[in-house]
Amino acid sequence: MKQILVLSDSHGLLEQDAMKHVLAADEIWHGGDWGANMQAFEQLEKTGKVLRAVFGNIDCATLRATLPESLFFVSEGVKVFMTHIGGYPGRYAKGVKDVLKSKRPHIFICGHSHILKVIQDKELGILHINPGACGRNGFHVYRTMVRLIISPGKVERADVIQLGTRAGEK
Repeated sequence: MKQILVLSDSHGLLEQDAMKHVLAADEIWHGGDWGANMQAFEQLEKTGKVLRAVFGNIDCATLRATLPESLFFVSEGVKVFMTHIGGYPGRYAKGVKDVLKSKRPHIFICGHSHILKVIQDKELGILHINPGACGRNGFHVYRTMVRLIISPGKVERADVIQLGTRAGEK
């Protein structure tokens, strides 16, 4: 089994409360919007953890040159598709549903909205995860991430991690 930390919309530096969860995970999956600089990306790279990531719409040119816009990968036999702007079941962003139909991932990860959602797309048989925003910039109230426990070919659990409010309250 592996513990995966799914996060998005860090918008700069990852704070200590987020980093303790990063350090406990086996892999880190980031759905984009790192920020205007490389700081959050470099923080995660320095951990030596497996890092799977895409760039988001607010990311600097260096991140856009370093990371893909979308990523398809397999971890523990679980197929994953990730892109920053993805939408939701019934309201996917342009072209996303076609990719999901052709690639048939077990999990679809996106960010962008800052709205935490972990829902099953019953039509496509895909677990949709938007981990919300773990950074402080934006309109969200709570900073959130998602911890997945996966075993070969299966998602065992998905737990929401609430880091406190964007304003700094617990």
